[in-house]
Amino acid sequence: MTLSNSPSAKLGVFGAAILYTAAGFGALIAPSAAEARDSAPFYTAELSQPATERTVIAGGVAWTCQGTTCVAPKGTSRPLRVCRELQRDTGDVVAFTAKGEALEADKLAKCNG
Repeated sequence: MTLSNSPSAKLGVFGAAILYTAAGFGALIAPSAAEARDSAPFYTAELSQPATERTVIAGGVAWTCQGTTCVAPKGTSRPLRVCRELQRDTGDVVAFTAKGEALEADKLAKCNG
C-alpha cells in the first residue's frame, strides 16, 4: 500500500508554507514602536552662528545641522563632553539639551570654554 498526497493537497501545503514565510519575514522587517520612538533626536544644540556643514561628526555621534540648530541621536559620552566636541567643530553653543533636559548654565559655560 502506497501513501501519497493528492496534487491539490501538496499545493495547499506549499501555499501555506509561502504565506507563513512571508508573514514571518514581514514581522521581522516591520519597524517596532520602540524604533519609531527612538527616531527622535536625543541631543539638540542651538549654535550662535549657522553651521557651515549639514552633517558634523562630534562627540561620537553624527549631527544633522540646519541653520543654527543641530540634532543628533544618543551617544555614549556624557552630555558636557558631547557639547564641547560639537563646540570645537561648529563654534559657540547657545543652548544644549540631552533627552529634553537643558544643560545647566555653568556646564554650558564649560562647554564653550
